[in-house]
Amino acid sequence: MPSTVLVRDETTAGHRSDGVELTFPTEVITVRELIRERVYQEVDDYNRRAERGEAVFRGLVQPSDAEKTLNGFKPRGGRRIDWKEQFERACAAYESCRVLVLAGDRQTESLEERITLSRGVEVTFLKLVPLVGG
Repeated sequence: MPSTVLVRDETTAGHRSDGVELTFPTEVITVRELIRERVYQEVDDYNRRAERGEAVFRGLVQPSDAEKTLNGFKPRGGRRIDWKEQFERACAAYESCRVLVLAGDRQTESLEERITLSRGVEVTFLKLVPLVGG
């Protein structure tokens, strides 16, 4: 039976996104599968918008060769983004603790950790913001 989870982004500076719902074919997934689905969806959404001339990427991690903007990232030349490259960058951000994944009321500890998508569970991607001058 498919399971749906609400995924939100937060920063240590206090910014919080409205969130997006992701659907999975099973009730138990790994953190890696969660990141893969999230990144695939956000890259697919961006690439569709970019075809219509909307060139700002709002995603978990900054694409290579992209400029940071007020509302996201702008890939040079409005190029398409490769979801597999973004997935690798997101996993690296997770493993280096630049992004934390909170499932319900607990912090996940590895990409292979299992998450049970029980009714009402919310997942938060906490993006750590470097301290100025630190």
